Amino acid sequence: MNDELQVRPSQEARQWAMFCHFSAFLGLVFPFGNLLGPLIVWQIKRESDPFVDSQGKEALNFQITVSLAMLVSFFLCLLVIGFLLLALVCAGALVLTVIAGVKANEGRDYRYPFTWRPLK
Repeated sequence: MNDELQVRPSQEARQWAMFCHFSAFLGLVFPFGNLLGPLIVWQIKRESDPFVDSQGKEALNFQITVSLAMLVSFFLCLLVIGFLLLALVCAGALVLTVIAGVKANEGRDYRYPFTWRPLK
């Protein structure tokens, strides 16, 4: 469907969807903040707009995937390759989270690549 024909989410919905993605940076402040930030924002605002609901689920699914990848990489540090994988996962998570937040603020539905989606 053409972008011009789709109804664009309200400014408030776009802003909360962006916060769902960017709240993952709480993981830089305290452990599991990358999971708790999107979870809390999504739980509070998911019923206010379908766009916020879908982007909140997408952000949370991605952070679950990142957490699992970090855990596997951490254990692989015993085999030296884990250090490289940790750096790669961190860099990828940073870049993709920023892209998702910007797209959500534009009102575009963003789907992270390589993401396990336990929340439907």
